[in-house]
Amino acid sequence: MLDFEFSRARMIKNQLSRRGITDPGVLAAMGKVRRESFVAPDLAEFAYEDAPLTIGFGQTISQPFIVAAMIQHARIGPEDKVLEVGTGSGYAAAVLAELVREVHTVERNRRLGEAARERLSQLGYDNVSVHIVDGTGGWPEAAPFDAIIVAASAPSIPEPLKEQLELGGRLIIPIGSEDRQHLIRIVRTSATTFSQDDLGRVMFVPLIGRHGWNENSTQHARALSLLVANSATALPALDDPLFGTMFDRLAEHRIVLLGESTHGTSEFYRARAAVTKRLVEAHGFRIVAIEADWPDAAIVDRFVCDRPHPQKEPVAFQRFPRWMWRNRETSELLTWLKGFNIGRAEADRCRFRGLDIYNMHGAIDAVITYLEKIDPRAAAVARERYGCLTPWQNEPSTYGRAVLTKAYKACEDAVIQQCRDLLARRLDYESADVGAFFDAQQNARLVAAAEHYYRIMYYGNASAWNLRDRQMFDTLERLLGAKEKAVVWAHNSHVADARHTEMGASRDELSLGQLCREGHGAECAIVGFGSYEGTVTAAHDWNRPSETMSVAPAHSASYERIFHDAGVSPALFDFIADEALKSELSTSRLQRFIGVVYRRETELRSHYMEVALPLAFDAFVWFDRSEAITPIDGDGVRRGAPDTFPFGL
Repeated sequence: MLDFEFSRARMIKNQLSRRGITDPGVLAAMGKVRRESFVAPDLAEFAYEDAPLTIGFGQTISQPFIVAAMIQHARIGPEDKVLEVGTGSGYAAAVLAELVREVHTVERNRRLGEAARERLSQLGYDNVSVHIVDGTGGWPEAAPFDAIIVAASAPSIPEPLKEQLELGGRLIIPIGSEDRQHLIRIVRTSATTFSQDDLGRVMFVPLIGRHGWNENSTQHARALSLLVANSATALPALDDPLFGTMFDRLAEHRIVLLGESTHGTSEFYRARAAVTKRLVEAHGFRIVAIEADWPDAAIVDRFVCDRPHPQKEPVAFQRFPRWMWRNRETSELLTWLKGFNIGRAEADRCRFRGLDIYNMHGAIDAVITYLEKIDPRAAAVARERYGCLTPWQNEPSTYGRAVLTKAYKACEDAVIQQCRDLLARRLDYESADVGAFFDAQQNARLVAAAEHYYRIMYYGNASAWNLRDRQMFDTLERLLGAKEKAVVWAHNSHVADARHTEMGASRDELSLGQLCREGHGAECAIVGFGSYEGTVTAAHDWNRPSETMSVAPAHSASYERIFHDAGVSPALFDFIADEALKSELSTSRLQRFIGVVYRRETELRSHYMEVALPLAFDAFVWFDRSEAITPIDGDGVRRGAPDTFPFGL
């Protein structure tokens, strides 16, 4: 059962108070109105996310912060009479009803208006009247109003709304092109005069009607798409040797993070491979670090460094989602890396490393195997200490269920102690084999972090995500040392600077990209990747077989739609070099994020979030249409490919 009361309290704290909503009446009203009652039942769990939610007919229920901000700017009092333009679900009208004596709300869509009227009545909001008319004309029958709040953007201020203001009345309305808008406050100062304040950049759906936008207006798309098209650097074909050279500008950085908007798109893997090869071969990058478990990447590292591997070497990347790395595109890069390393001195070889913490089973195995060789007594102690984890090794997410018992604390202490013991004996172990010790040391850290990760994941808060990205950053820091240069492959959600996404703005989540920027400043470069439509390798649910799925054309209010309308692909957008483009695109918009699970039927709420893209990334690589990666084996997509080391024996 979802705890909506807790979610509302969290919304007040994280989304409203921290972002400047200070009016106690507004905060109290927002905490009282049940937003889950104003969305479809299948969207109820997302009711208190800091994002707009669809309500049908191309309309949305505004994100909570926007509702609160507009009401606060209207400076309303308990005896006021207020007009709302754009009823939608009725949510904002309900909040207003908690604050004033009388609310009139107008909605042009009959079905939306009638549904809102019934909903508000059932919830007991008797001081709200719903009128189904062209909202751009207001509601003169009840004028004048102490405040008018318009929940859609207009090209200019509709005169009927100004005329319906009481002396001293306030009109809050988004004004501008359909892609570049400012929230404006109009105050009636006399019968014929008005003052005006600009309250900042916003993004709303268009206000359709006689005094607003024509329903088929495309003015907004033309201007912005033309700017994007003129700012694009056209890229050659992926198999063109010149493709990698187009990214030579990244060579001045010490850390280059290469993202992806899906975990299963061929163009993203091939493009990152081309960039990686160039940085390794021409610019001295000697670490390729990926969003994958350390033990699995260590198996692959032995392959690319042409080192012998044990006869019983496990097959790499056997846990879900195998196709993320067991695919033809990755295999081709690994073959290239091995060819690059052959004949080179140890210090000049390019290493292949994993940053992630999921594979607790593999990490435990690696630590114990190492200790059995170098210190059998320590191995026996480690096996005993890790024994309390073994019931959950194969499905570590279930470990969270055990934290409700008193045993988990002792287990956590034992894991941390094991890591400390291993570190304390560093001098003895390094004298035997420096490389092997580093690998075992990292696995010990991974076990402690993974135990913590799966425990807090059970509670479902931001700490789990933050632990994971901090672990990836800490691992990267140890790999870099004092002089190394690294290319990092991870999802856009990890490489984007979370401070400029709703992850950081409303959920207190950080990211690997944010930590790299904070720790390394200009030495770090973040490159995002995206596409408009095509196919993707993904699963319908966690731990299910992969499929080649069709990716829907991107949402009309997304960055992807802007790039699509620009008509340039493949293309590179450099936000560091192009300040004009950065400025124009910096208003937060929707961006699509597809992981290993893709649910097209719930795409808007499952796979989009608000992002200020030019602030979250330093550059962006665009493919208008993209195709699914080709898994090598075992995922129900492609058979018959050779299953050779490092993906098999």
